[in-house]
Amino acid sequence: MPNFYVFFNLADEISGIGEKLIPNWFAFLVQLVSLIVLVIIIFVFAYKPVKGILDKRAEYIEKEVKDAEENSKIAKENAIKSEQIITDSKKTASEIVEAANVRAQKEADDIKEETRLEISRMKKAAEKEIEDAKQQSLKDIHDEMVDVALCASEEILGREVSKTDNEKLARNFIDNLDK
Repeated sequence: MPNFYVFFNLADEISGIGEKLIPNWFAFLVQLVSLIVLVIIIFVFAYKPVKGILDKRAEYIEKEVKDAEENSKIAKENAIKSEQIITDSKKTASEIVEAANVRAQKEADDIKEETRLEISRMKKAAEKEIEDAKQQSLKDIHDEMVDVALCASEEILGREVSKTDNEKLARNFIDNLDK
């Protein structure tokens, strides 16, 4: 008996393995439908929103990259324009400085010329004044000599000398001095 009992026992084990290998179709279908529903729920509530968020993020990043490229392009253009403006400003500043130097040199030359003319005018005026003073001094000396000669002739002659005699004597005296 023991052999027979082992045989039934073996038969029970084989039928248990068979049941374990071949699932219950109803349970299998319920689990399959549950899996499909779960996948649909995950797709609807998780995948689509996450994909939408990721798409929006990708669009945002792409837009930011385009904006950054555009801003970089604008910055390069502005840098070129700034360089040109700086170059033009330096050129203009150098022209202004050069013009100011030319103007200053011209003004200095004009001032020198005016000063030279003023010195020349003052020199001529001083020479004229000296000549006038010399003439006045000569006239004063002449008048003084005439007076001295008149006094001397009155004393020498002992009489009053007329004006014509006095002038004649003074002229003779002066002419003798000049020689």
